[in-house]
Amino acid sequence: MQSIQNIHTIAVCGAGTMGAGIAQVCAAAGFHTRLFDLNEKALQQGYAQISGNLQKAVDKGKMPAQQMTDILGRITLCHELEACKAEVVIEAIVEKVEAKAALFNQLAAINHEDAIFATNTSSLSVTEIARQVANPQRVGGLHFFNPAHLMQLVEVVKGEQTSTHTAHLLYALVLEMGKTPVRVKDAPGFIVNRVARHYYLEAMEAVEAGIADIAAADRLLEAAGFRMGPFALMDLIGNDVNYAVTVSLYEAFQKAPRFKPGAMQAALVAKGELGRKTGKGFYKY
Repeated sequence: MQSIQNIHTIAVCGAGTMGAGIAQVCAAAGFHTRLFDLNEKALQQGYAQISGNLQKAVDKGKMPAQQMTDILGRITLCHELEACKAEVVIEAIVEKVEAKAALFNQLAAINHEDAIFATNTSSLSVTEIARQVANPQRVGGLHFFNPAHLMQLVEVVKGEQTSTHTAHLLYALVLEMGKTPVRVKDAPGFIVNRVARHYYLEAMEAVEAGIADIAAADRLLEAAGFRMGPFALMDLIGNDVNYAVTVSLYEAFQKAPRFKPGAMQAALVAKGELGRKTGKGFYKY
């Protein structure tokens, strides 16, 4: 049975913005980290993101150059799934139950039966993912927030099949990473995304009603104490990702009106204007 003391290697599957950020967190905490993606370009972009984040910390005097070198030295890039052998695997791939379950089953075939599998899903049911995976008691949720290397909160999600041991181990692992874990039950959107939907949806409704324009809404909410206005934040997260979470909650709550996806954001997604990563969203970059 796994314990925090014998976790030395963590595999992170998916080298997108979240996967790369999680890999950075793992390596910074001293774990040997394997960052996997089938797409070689995505791997290189993920590594460049990590290197850029660390260089900014060095430039600001928040980290010595040697520490940056040490962190990067603990990261191994992998484009073959067989290389993802680790005590803990964290997936950050496409938000589809079937894809996540299929990946975990492939990983189960090459890893020890005690290996822990954690999904970084932001809105899907951990229980439903685990139900399709061999030894579902070792599957739990670790919901990091973007940008993962800066955001302290991590929701530790216990599905119906997740064993108490797995849940405790994931909680201890988040502490080891220097983050703030919060135990949550497996429910649509968990805590943060369920509550935060209305930050975005009400803001879009206000703009559509002509109460304020996008920039004014952001400035007002930032002046009220929020770190980022809802439109700037949606652009940072990615309008496709943010919209998909809203759709997921809308379906999970039997299309309750309060979770109805915003038409403004749907239009941006349809046009491929996803925010910072495409150069245009609610704002131009």
